[in-house]
Amino acid sequence: VQLQASGGGLVQAGGSLRLSCSTSAVTFDMYTLAWFRQAPGKEREFVAVISRSGTGTKYIDSVKGRFTISRDSAKKTMYLQMNNLKSEDTAVYICAAGVSVSPSTISIAWTKSQEYRYWGQGTLVTVSS
Repeated sequence: VQLQASGGGLVQAGGSLRLSCSTSAVTFDMYTLAWFRQAPGKEREFVAVISRSGTGTKYIDSVKGRFTISRDSAKKTMYLQMNNLKSEDTAVYICAAGVSVSPSTISIAWTKSQEYRYWGQGTLVTVSS
């Protein structure tokens, strides 16, 4: 499975961006999908995850109410709508996919990178203050 992230760029604080992650997965609906990010000099961290059905989501506390994760089965694409961006959101955003048995449940395990077998190359988001 190949993942291709896009949509990053330079934006002022308070602005918005929408990231996309397109996949080559034939069985797109079998995968739980997530966004992680890695800021300069920091470890990669979980941002958001969405279940196979799209009905289950989890977010890191710092983005709740500002970011929305979604997926489109017809387009085999996942999105991350980011609003009210802050300078601390600056990072390379990376999409990931993992095969899941449950179509709708998102356990805490899915916030850990070990659950994901497939990773994209990342797209850079820079928020200027």
